[in-house]
Amino acid sequence: MPHVAAQYLPVLIFLGIAIFFSCLFVGLPIILANLGGFANPDSEKLSAYECGFEPFEDARGKFDVRFYLVAILFIIFDLEVAFLFPWAVSLRAVGVFGWASMMVFLGVLTVGFIYEWKKGALEWE
Repeated sequence: MPHVAAQYLPVLIFLGIAIFFSCLFVGLPIILANLGGFANPDSEKLSAYECGFEPFEDARGKFDVRFYLVAILFIIFDLEVAFLFPWAVSLRAVGVFGWASMMVFLGVLTVGFIYEWKKGALEWE
């Protein structure tokens, strides 16, 4: 049993180093900002930068829901392509069952695409 635990030692060392550097890179800027007086901005630090004029509205404005819809559709079809590449490379190895499974997957995505198209989700009025 000690031999099995020794195999995990490099993983534990790597995990410890990762946690140490993560804490260092998150905590060090906070400490340096408080020590250097950067946490108290003055009027010059809060002034408009580079563009020369004050912002005319809140930067946290609401986006139209169509932007989110386009993003979701992109992710869906991007994932479809991400699944197609490994499938195409290993098509000989997966055989008929792998081919049929991918056809079912593509069929479901096609039905979903047709549904979105018929509902007008792809129209940008």
